[in-house]
Amino acid sequence: MSLFKARDWWSTVLGEKEEFDQGCLCLADVDNSGNGQDKIIVGSFMGYLRIFNPHPVKMGDGAQPEDLLLEVHLREPILQVEVGKFVSGTEMLHLAVLHSRKLCVYAVSGTLGNVEHGNQYQITLMYEHHLQRTACSMTYGPFGGVKVVQRRCHVTKQFVNTMCLDQDYLLQLSSWLLKTKFPYNEICRDLICIQSVDGMLMVFEQESFAFGRFLPGSLLPGPLVYSPRTDSFITVSSCRQVESYKYQVLAFATDADKRQETEQQKLGSGKRLIVDWTLNIGEQALDICIVSFSPSASSLFVLGERNLFCLKDNGQIRFMKKLDCSPSCFLPYCSVSEGTVNTLIGNHSSMLQIYQDVTLKWATQLPHVPVAVRVGSLHDLKGVVVTLSDEGHLQCSYLGTDPSLFQAPVIESRELNYDELDVEMKELQKFIKDFKSQGVWPTTEKEDDLEVSVTVSPNFDSVSQATDVELGTDLVPSITVKVMLQNRVVLQKAKLSIYVQPPLVLTCDQFTFEFMEPEMTSTVSFSVYLRRSYTPSELEGNAIVSYTRPTDRNPDGIPRVIQCRFRLPLKLVCLPDQPSKTASHKLTIDTNKSPVSLLSLFPGFANQTEDDQVNVLGFRFLGGSHVTLLASKTSQRYRIQSEQFEDLWLITNELILRLQEHFEKQGTKDFTCSFSGSLPLQEYFELIDQHFELRINGEKLEELLAERAVQFRAIQRRLLTRFKDKTPAPLQHLDTLLDGTYKQVIALADTVEENQDNLLQSFARLKSATHLVILLIGLWQKLSAEQIAILEAAFLPLQEDTQELAAAHRSQSRTKRRRPWNRPARRNCSPTTASCARSRPRLFQPSKEFSNSRRRSLWLPGGCSSRGGTDRTPAPVSGPPRCLSGSRFPVTQRGDGAECHRHVS
Repeated sequence: MSLFKARDWWSTVLGEKEEFDQGCLCLADVDNSGNGQDKIIVGSFMGYLRIFNPHPVKMGDGAQPEDLLLEVHLREPILQVEVGKFVSGTEMLHLAVLHSRKLCVYAVSGTLGNVEHGNQYQITLMYEHHLQRTACSMTYGPFGGVKVVQRRCHVTKQFVNTMCLDQDYLLQLSSWLLKTKFPYNEICRDLICIQSVDGMLMVFEQESFAFGRFLPGSLLPGPLVYSPRTDSFITVSSCRQVESYKYQVLAFATDADKRQETEQQKLGSGKRLIVDWTLNIGEQALDICIVSFSPSASSLFVLGERNLFCLKDNGQIRFMKKLDCSPSCFLPYCSVSEGTVNTLIGNHSSMLQIYQDVTLKWATQLPHVPVAVRVGSLHDLKGVVVTLSDEGHLQCSYLGTDPSLFQAPVIESRELNYDELDVEMKELQKFIKDFKSQGVWPTTEKEDDLEVSVTVSPNFDSVSQATDVELGTDLVPSITVKVMLQNRVVLQKAKLSIYVQPPLVLTCDQFTFEFMEPEMTSTVSFSVYLRRSYTPSELEGNAIVSYTRPTDRNPDGIPRVIQCRFRLPLKLVCLPDQPSKTASHKLTIDTNKSPVSLLSLFPGFANQTEDDQVNVLGFRFLGGSHVTLLASKTSQRYRIQSEQFEDLWLITNELILRLQEHFEKQGTKDFTCSFSGSLPLQEYFELIDQHFELRINGEKLEELLAERAVQFRAIQRRLLTRFKDKTPAPLQHLDTLLDGTYKQVIALADTVEENQDNLLQSFARLKSATHLVILLIGLWQKLSAEQIAILEAAFLPLQEDTQELAAAHRSQSRTKRRRPWNRPARRNCSPTTASCARSRPRLFQPSKEFSNSRRRSLWLPGGCSSRGGTDRTPAPVSGPPRCLSGSRFPVTQRGDGAECHRHVS
């Protein structure tokens, strides 16, 4: 810790959980008061703009309410704030605020108050520019030596406001005006240059956009500054070298849209963007600044990750200083000694160091790590150091010593009783040992805190609880499920949530309990039924209980979650039917045991025959699709066939589960199933295409609906204006246009709802097909449960499919290679689609990303269509694929067949 601490003059904390960076702090006389007193302007990433004028009563006072001149929420993250002459026709200072997609220029004005509340301040928007690219930082200055020669008389439009980009041209124009004896005056103004995240410089001549140029070879944006002496933009590229570009070279270079050399360029009609000079510094730069300590010379300061560089105007190194600590921000300023520059450098050790060239002159301790530092004149006190941390600690301080007046008291000497110390030490060691054995969390007893059991009724409800079903003439049954909870200890805030796969629905899915005493039992029941006309992707449900268990060290309770899975019967969604001999999709499952009678596997789906052998069964789902199951009489094979590929999943999974249960009851432990056919990837890709097509149609319909809604509101405004007019005017068929637009809006809304329904059905079919493909891969490669769990985590979508994040997107994000950390994503947006992109950002490029997802799925050898054809044995694979290794959370199997998981959250 430094012996010298920063003397706190005024400090405050900005907001709650707000974030700040080096561009969020600025000091200037933003309200143009003319008294030479600076105001503190702070912007945050949460969109809050604050202006302070500190007036502490005594040293070290916190912020008073009257110190805050203005606080306004701009509703967009503020990346940088600057003050300059940004409005044409005036030399008043204005405030420029940079957002990610917008540049706003405000005028800050104050009104004298007549009451005790004091003066009132407000900001007025002078103009704004909507950016087509995401902004990173900005700089300002008189680019090109720009000045405005303003005539006081209206002679011609040519010389009312004449901008001169050349000093010689300015002198010629001024001499001409003197000869003509017309009065005029010169007004200096500042132009703004914004750097985008993809390396484009956008120059704005106050209210108008001038041009945009891409920096050659730009990968990541670096710090940017403008040098008035050389009329150059200086930045540090991702190649770790300082680069200087002349403004006139930027102005006359090829337009930003023409990234490649064209034929006209080759003929000499345009100029290529050429760097003026470069200097390799060998490290990334945190900030860059220019200081002019004499009219004839200036210095360029670059703060690196480990060094401080001082360069001349031509890029030659003036001096270099190696830093002891990792810097966080810096500020060079002119020294009182001629030819030297002082530099304030803040570091991550909460230190503020003052260097005179390369010599350390002062070091002071700060209460926080600064990300921005400024020096200004506040309340007649010059040279106040203003620092800002990333968490919003704003402090105004000055340099000086703060000696400590604390004196350690004299220790009373006494004789030590070593026997008592030994007894006390043993007690403490015993306490520590007992505490370590208990651990941070209390150990669970042999009996669980809460026992959850789920019982599914074997019979249908006598009176079906199905309501609002959409299954046509079929009678939809319902089945009762009971959940019993029994606690061993006192529990708090117990909440039971039930989840099933759509279109299965519950009569009630949320329950709350209060276990105020141990050994309490609570039972709830609900019904499950099928509402829609398509097949669910799974027949499993989850019962999740969240609760808190109070302890001696934590009376509020430790949060815990217990989960219990249950399986619904097949007959809830399926009815017996006549088997079909022909089908478009077929699968064959091989076993190592003799075929089992389908009557014993599927009781209730066939009538018992005389020989008690049934080798074919027919199933009909309530939605209308048919599936046929055949058992071979001579070989150890089972065939499942259907007209729809996704309908094979439920019957195939149910067959394998029932075969495993059958042989487990007989005590057979070596029963296995296998699949030797070709993987049905073609059918799987067709389902992906259908789902993707519906999503694209949904986006187009929503865009068209938004356009029609805007048109409808515009017609309404026109009609309202006509109706309010005192002199009635003809409607010019606006009423007809309004009626036609209204019908189009209603029709489009109905189409959107219909597309959403189709999308839900396609999502369920795609999920069923994904389950089936993963099952076949597991049987084919004989994967373990842990490896199958990894496949399911990578390919299976979540519970719900939304327009913002779809199943294909999630699988794509899990399986594709990540973008390198130093390569930002390029986002290009045309002017016609800019508003749409701002309102709903796109997560991926449809055609490219979707084709990549399919190509990554084809790593499976032997993938082809399953329609007809002969079975083809794939090439043997030595060992499981590398992507299928991993671990799985332990599962506890209960006696009633439900799986329960428990973990501490």
